[in-house]
Amino acid sequence: MNPLKRFSVRSKIWIEDEEGNIVFGSGRLRILDAVDRHGSILGAAKELHMSYRAVWGKIKATEDRLGRPLLTRKVGGTRGGGSELTPLGKLMIERFRRLQALTETAADSLFQDLFTPGIPGDER
Repeated sequence: MNPLKRFSVRSKIWIEDEEGNIVFGSGRLRILDAVDRHGSILGAAKELHMSYRAVWGKIKATEDRLGRPLLTRKVGGTRGGGSELTPLGKLMIERFRRLQALTETAADSLFQDLFTPGIPGDER
């Protein structure tokens, strides 16, 4: 008889619009976090090993779907440009993290209810 192995559940969540387009998810969260840390899209792109164009495209797509900006942009100059999160950008990070935490807690609870003490059919 095999001892019961411990298992856990994992889930991935994202927000879509009515056409099924991604509005926000863990990738967008990482992008906004990186922009916030570096103060620029270029800095975020370098950290995430993505092209500037890819990072900008994901931000722009989310802004278009929300109808509001996530970043304020400063045009370059002697010190260069930069970007910072708008209040909406900060709110999206905060709320999405909360949604992730609540979803994980709910999924863990459901998993324990449905699969304790182990995976069905493993009663050798």
